[in-house]
Amino acid sequence: MSGHDRLHSLMARGVALLGSEYAILGGAMSWVSERNLVAAMSNAGCFGVIACGAMTPELLDAEIAGTKALTTKPFGVNLITMHPQLNDLIEVCAKHQVGHVVLAGGLPPGGAIDKIKASGAKVICFAPALALAKKLMRSGIDALVIEGMEAGGHIGPVSTSVLAQEILPVVANDLPVFVAGGIGRGEAIAGYLEMGAAGVQLGTRFVCAQESIAHANFKKAFIRASARDAVTSVQIDARLPVIPVRALKNASSELFTAKQREVAQLLDDGKVEMLEAQLQIEHYWAGALRRAVIDGDIEHGSVMAGQSVGMVTKEEPLADIVANLIAEAAASLEKRAA
Repeated sequence: MSGHDRLHSLMARGVALLGSEYAILGGAMSWVSERNLVAAMSNAGCFGVIACGAMTPELLDAEIAGTKALTTKPFGVNLITMHPQLNDLIEVCAKHQVGHVVLAGGLPPGGAIDKIKASGAKVICFAPALALAKKLMRSGIDALVIEGMEAGGHIGPVSTSVLAQEILPVVANDLPVFVAGGIGRGEAIAGYLEMGAAGVQLGTRFVCAQESIAHANFKKAFIRASARDAVTSVQIDARLPVIPVRALKNASSELFTAKQREVAQLLDDGKVEMLEAQLQIEHYWAGALRRAVIDGDIEHGSVMAGQSVGMVTKEEPLADIVANLIAEAAASLEKRAA
């Protein structure tokens, strides 16, 4: 069996679930994973995923329609579970007959999974620990993503390799599992597939695709950066639980510290409830990310990037990135079989 045949065989389960040529999910990156990148990913044989982030239902409606105009291939939508209009967003996805909804940012609220499944869509959830993976499986989801702390954006505390070893042997026989976080080359894709993953999810690796609308400054920052430049944000007040964010280090970390102080003070004064405080932090990140991705302010905006950023060395067509990943994975499998 050739390396390519072996790769297709290992990806078969993920491909069957997604309906794409390769079992490679696009990591949903706010402002970056919009219609152009998502359509390019699906057209290149992967599975593009729109990052809804803080979008209103009207904006998501337009984004899905815009993506459909650029590709006839399947793609998904990533929704944040703490979004105050989650039910309305689910309805927008159902209206467009989106086939796959990815729920991120914590345990889905009651009824959300059933509501998505009632529309005929498949539900994919993130599981940062084995106990949560088991709980989500019982709730009837169709697939899991396990994402390690090497990833960009919001992250958990455990590395990808440890999560894969903990979760894949227990869960992968019962449910397709996609591994994410720090994957920048095909050899790593092959390794996780051989461990039992149904596929992988990559975000950082695709930011500098020619089809990505990220500002030239944002792309240059990625191309210049090494793995050690992608650092995590710091929580300054134990009473305000903030999910750490991995981004390239710049002046924005001081701005985030100031924002945390401001929100903690509002909590102290009884002016906001905890959920509202956490939403304020999320809106801060959405704005900080927009400043970097769209406006090109890479000093004061948030340049969210995973540790695989050091493997991003140039701007190139998305199809070329995919072709390289697939060739590396197939060559690696061939070598191991020899």
